[in-house]
Amino acid sequence: MTTFATVLADLLRKEPGRPLVTFYDHATGERVELSVTTYANWVAKVSSLLVEEHDLVRGDALRVDLPPHWLAPVFLGAAWNAGLVVTDADDADAVVCGPGGLGRWADRAGDVPVLACSLLPLGVRFADPLPAGVHDVGVEVWSQPDSFIPWDPPQDDDLALALAGDEVTQAGLWSAAAAGSLLTDGGRLLSEADPASPPGIATVTEPLARGGSLVLVVGADRERLEATYAAERATARFPA
Repeated sequence: MTTFATVLADLLRKEPGRPLVTFYDHATGERVELSVTTYANWVAKVSSLLVEEHDLVRGDALRVDLPPHWLAPVFLGAAWNAGLVVTDADDADAVVCGPGGLGRWADRAGDVPVLACSLLPLGVRFADPLPAGVHDVGVEVWSQPDSFIPWDPPQDDDLALALAGDEVTQAGLWSAAAAGSLLTDGGRLLSEADPASPPGIATVTEPLARGGSLVLVVGADRERLEATYAAERATARFPA
């Protein structure tokens, strides 16, 4: 396992129908479950959106400024699928944000692609007009194809992460994920962490590399969190 594409292809061959990412927002009652196949389709659509619509190329940097949400693992996967570097730098080549990030990033829309996610159920568009130049993911993503073949495929020595001052290659990312300790092989990890944060990246990569799955929960009190843990048959949690 040296690149995201090889990891995902292996999962699609073995268990395409099993749950991979399950998202709960206990404040709104939303629950979204992505199977391996559905996750792969979303990753392909977003990969095409980034590359074909917004002209990002292998080696470009993507700032993923999303809160804990099922779209965060999708954008992470799409970035790695296209050979992009997930970064926390303010001078990234493109930015994806939620409603809470519009005030910060809208002024950059004239210089780099700024893609905004409404974070509404089913990934739909914003109800209100966005600032000039900001792209609505809920409008643009649906016309993208369900498959993506990069013309310049990422290699194992390409950078995958540049976060908190550390740089990690694709090979290094998946080697660390395969050897990780957040869950056992095939386990189900319940997490409250931001998937795009330095500590949260492993909550996405380890389930992918170890044949497991992620249950991402926001807005839960302790009692509801424990109930979700039991209902989803989770086997580990983050933070522990």
